[in-house]
Amino acid sequence: MELDLSPKLANKVYGGNGGSYFAWSPSQLPMLREGNIGAAKLSLVKNGFALPRYSDSSKVAYVLQGSGVAGIVLPEAEEKVIAIKKGDAIALPFGVVTWWYNKKDPELTVLFLGDTSKAHRSGEFTDFFLTGSNGIFTGFSTEFVSRAWDLEENTVKSLVQNQSSNGIVKLEDNFKMPEPKKEHRQGMALNCEEAPLDVDIKNGGRVVVANTKNLPLVGEVGLGADLVRLDGSAMCSPGFSCDSALQVTYIVRGSGRVQVVGVDGRRVLETTVSSGCLFIIPRFFVVSKIADPQGMEWFSIITTPNPIFTHLAGKTSVWKALSPQVLEASFNVDSQLEKLFRSKRINDAIFFPPSN
Repeated sequence: MELDLSPKLANKVYGGNGGSYFAWSPSQLPMLREGNIGAAKLSLVKNGFALPRYSDSSKVAYVLQGSGVAGIVLPEAEEKVIAIKKGDAIALPFGVVTWWYNKKDPELTVLFLGDTSKAHRSGEFTDFFLTGSNGIFTGFSTEFVSRAWDLEENTVKSLVQNQSSNGIVKLEDNFKMPEPKKEHRQGMALNCEEAPLDVDIKNGGRVVVANTKNLPLVGEVGLGADLVRLDGSAMCSPGFSCDSALQVTYIVRGSGRVQVVGVDGRRVLETTVSSGCLFIIPRFFVVSKIADPQGMEWFSIITTPNPIFTHLAGKTSVWKALSPQVLEASFNVDSQLEKLFRSKRINDAIFFPPSN
């Protein structure tokens, strides 16, 4: 049975007046389970607060919209409070406790992509809340909690039961949350919209890669990430991950066409993608994209912290490395056609601007 690779939108899982949490389901996007990948999205209104939780998966968070504050408590029990804004990528290893707060913007939206190979359910994140109606301590007896916290049982009941909301709440306008500290961002977050470009092709596109050099924590997460901006009507070279990694792609802005070719040279996906879509490219499958006139932007995680790609068109493609005789024999063509083929795309790499 062939896997369904078609792009999908997220479904709402829970929420209230403070915001909503959305997730992609393996039942709708089978490649999530096949690739042990989880994908979700958190949207907070002004004063929305996502209660502290930890997860059964390591993740990369990416701020899609707005600004706010994130709290990250590392396993050694040190809280990092950082300012976050659109374009920030944040590595979240196993064991961290996180909370999220929208201080002033109409909407703060954060995308989560991660590895579920050690999760309770393949292809899904399971979050464990510290407080709220489904918080961890609602399951322990009052006796256990009072002994653990060294508090009277009546006090414990107030602490555990007063927060009746599930996952997300809305705080009062005058509520004072912790202020972020600049030094806490060091090594925790990378703004992909402001970082130095790894690739910059005029009228073609641009790439920023988050790896162990500029965001060291991705090494602990075990994932790499990139932000790609493809200019209007430009093409992204056909290519594949040559180190057995999966590509999980979320369309941030714009729209375009995608084709994916897999085993036996068969096209397994041909579709149009637009903002909000998520799709996954299986290992070693070749993918190419062409942006619509308004351009297209996407954020991807790759299931290795320092991914390597092989391109099948452009000056950095394998074709340019193969000898003329090998190409003639492989294509079963004469030297004249081989020379014509080799003479093309000698200056363009990865992104190809539209033809005049």
